Amino acid sequence: MRAWWLSGALALLFWAQGAVAGTLLVVGDSISAAFGLDSRQGWVALLEKRLREQGFDHAVVNASISGDTSAGGAARLPALLAEHRPSLVIIELGGNDGLRGQPPAQLQQNLASMIEQSQAAGARVLLLGMRLPPNYGARYTSAFAQVFADLAEQKQVPLVPFFLEGVGGVPAMMQDDGIHPALAAQEKLLENVWPSLKPLL
Repeated sequence: MRAWWLSGALALLFWAQGAVAGTLLVVGDSISAAFGLDSRQGWVALLEKRLREQGFDHAVVNASISGDTSAGGAARLPALLAEHRPSLVIIELGGNDGLRGQPPAQLQQNLASMIEQSQAAGARVLLLGMRLPPNYGARYTSAFAQVFADLAEQKQVPLVPFFLEGVGGVPAMMQDDGIHPALAAQEKLLENVWPSLKPLL
């Protein structure tokens, strides 16, 4: 009887520990999908490795799709939340909206919806900000970048102001297309995210 109780208690303890750690869901585009690389080399895979090394028992689900926009992410998110029940959601979207010249107001609406859906499901949110090359014009690039800052303030979520800091526009850090981060950049991307992510774990 005592052995049965003990094994049951241990099982409950392991279950509780798993429940506390929870699932980390990354919803992004080609940058988080490791476009042009083996997915095991991307920054999300490096994040999963770091979590294990530092004793965080989170499961990591990378739901990033190359070419995705904020509208696509907002449409996909309800099913992802229902399936994975994450405790933390990292939103890395908007770059493709900007490259296609879509209205910043539309981007803001879509990202706001994603944040609200995640919070309503009981998840914390980390927003990864993006910036556009200057050739898109000062007015548009400024309005685009402001979307992320405004949302972080309005929704009270932590923000990485520029996810590609130290990577974007640096030839050695980019693939030949000049758009997607190279293998050499993946560790830097993780370092850009980690200081804002760690306190949420």
